[in-house]
Amino acid sequence: MRQESVLVAGGGIAGLAVARALRSHGIRAVVSERTAHTSAPGLAINLPGNAVTAFAELGLKDELEKTGRPTRRREYRSAAGRLLFEVDEDEFWGPDSRPRCVRRSDLLALLDEPHEDNRRRSVIESVRPSAGGAEAAFADGQVEQHDFVIGADGVRSVVRQSLFPEQTSSSAVISTASFRIMAPNPGVDCFTAWSGDGSAFLLIPVDDDEVYAFASAAGGGHVDADPSWLSRTFASYPEPVKPVVAHAQRRPDALYHSPIEEIRIGEWSRGRIALIGDAAHATAPIWAQGAALAVEDALTIADVLAEGDWDTAGTRYQQQRRERVRHVQTATDRFSEALALPLEVRELNMPIAGPRAYREVFGPLRSK
Repeated sequence: MRQESVLVAGGGIAGLAVARALRSHGIRAVVSERTAHTSAPGLAINLPGNAVTAFAELGLKDELEKTGRPTRRREYRSAAGRLLFEVDEDEFWGPDSRPRCVRRSDLLALLDEPHEDNRRRSVIESVRPSAGGAEAAFADGQVEQHDFVIGADGVRSVVRQSLFPEQTSSSAVISTASFRIMAPNPGVDCFTAWSGDGSAFLLIPVDDDEVYAFASAAGGGHVDADPSWLSRTFASYPEPVKPVVAHAQRRPDALYHSPIEEIRIGEWSRGRIALIGDAAHATAPIWAQGAALAVEDALTIADVLAEGDWDTAGTRYQQQRRERVRHVQTATDRFSEALALPLEVRELNMPIAGPRAYREVFGPLRSK
């Protein structure tokens, strides 16, 4: 009897997570990716509590706890360093879902499984629905038929372009682009975010020695690809920020500049083809939900496929996930708009509005 197969486009967090979830149900998954790991090497990712819960559902709880560093507290500060509000993440999430900051390469290594026979070392150029499945054309000239195709290929998804060519990405409300940086830890011991007039800077410890930084504009501002943008924009920021910016000037290899793009589309599936993660709903990383939503998507679509009736699986998956994703998108827009308020208004309201916003966003995400 022929085993049904699912072709997964993309070997990043979403793709490797859905492959692992499918295999846990005994469903064959073939991951299409030119290289094993395409994400920028050396960078890190913040995993809020619902992401940690999702990784535990993948069977990776113990392994995840051995990587990165727990994020037990958040601090939000002004550009002058004044504390606006803080959040006890330990108390909010509890010990089983404690947030963590993890190197992206370590996270990909956790997700990856030695299934080389189920790895397709070529990228997909196009897909289309076909009778009883989907047809995929590859860059190496091959055309293959699979029983289901999952597009986990990110913001620039080829699978999405094949299904919905009229749907394109848009710049995020908060900023057109960002810099991400790995640097020696300047002495921060928790998630610490500073925001000023048209700019924001975040530091999260990955361990005692290294910190992950995210620097962006606010109010939809432009972020120049020249690293000198960092020194100009954050010249007046307090001491923990300055050594990280200085490190970035000395070590451009520690810098990663990229646009912040969002995907807002009405459909995530057609026939036996479905989109997950950023390919379906990329959102600015205000609440660090990129990896969280991707792994949740992966678990959901694997469960749906395991139930049978693959002709309606894409629709059922979308119905289960739409409300949760919309909640994150709405919360992202609200906080992005708040960062665009006049500085004196924002700093006056933040001590009350900030903790409330945190609870309103993450409260519904503590349960599936």
